[in-house]
Amino acid sequence: MHVEVVGVEPPCNKCKATLKNVEEVASKIKAEGINIRVSKLNMASEDVIAKYGVLVSPSLVVNGVVKVVGRVPDKKEVERILRSVTK
Repeated sequence: MHVEVVGVEPPCNKCKATLKNVEEVASKIKAEGINIRVSKLNMASEDVIAKYGVLVSPSLVVNGVVKVVGRVPDKKEVERILRSVTK
């Protein structure tokens, strides 16, 4: 599974919080043997805008599908999203 946090560079507080929540949940799920790769993308990149069409940060993308835009998902929401993809 590939999880991407799309945000501004340098990261704002909302982008930092989203990345932190994603990394913490990903670590928990990885411990169960599920392969998760987390990366941070710069939303100012033309490639990112063209690929995902997001213009508001932070955004959460899982396996190429935008799941959250413009707000910080809490850990419970992140876990629910990631577990729904692993089923």
